[in-house]
Amino acid sequence: MPADLRTLDESELPQLASELRAELIDAVSHTGGHLGAGLGVVELTVALHYVFNTPDDRLIWDVGHQAYPHKILTGRRDRIRTLRQEGGLSGFTRRA
Repeated sequence: MPADLRTLDESELPQLASELRAELIDAVSHTGGHLGAGLGVVELTVALHYVFNTPDDRLIWDVGHQAYPHKILTGRRDRIRTLRQEGGLSGFTRRA
């Protein structure tokens, strides 16, 4: 969760990004979908959640698959492997 992420020391963020990247690769390899956009914003996603007071500060993603790392960090890690499946986690974003 973003609040937990903000308690990390800045030196721990690269490790978190690495773990997030591995989780994303594993999830998309099972469900299919676009991988490049999500991988391209892993460090950015970690940094945004570290610096800004999310969810009070809102983030806007260009396309849904850029938001996959965000979904993992915001409490939907347990559902990320249901992307692109009936009744699963939406691959698209929507305003909260």
